[in-house]
Amino acid sequence: MPSREVASADGTWRFDVTLRPADSGWNHYADRWEILDAAGKVLATRVLLHPHETEQPFTRSLTGVRLPPDLARVSIRAHDKRHGNGSVTYSIELPKKGS
Repeated sequence: MPSREVASADGTWRFDVTLRPADSGWNHYADRWEILDAAGKVLATRVLLHPHETEQPFTRSLTGVRLPPDLARVSIRAHDKRHGNGSVTYSIELPKKGS
């Protein structure tokens, strides 16, 4: 689950996350990904509205994400309509402002 994160001048973040789920129709597809803090609290969610059976892998962005200013690391977790939360999270060290 590759990701790119960028801090904006207004203090918000943009996350570009690439998924390669085993989508197989409307009953089984990745329907969201989430940004979590170290305690597992969901900080932001990118909802995915349809299956991506023929678009693999695919990248979707989430902009305007407000994170606590002292947060140094987040995790990304995908969610699937059939299986629920993914068992693997992708940990990201956030770049310091000005980096």
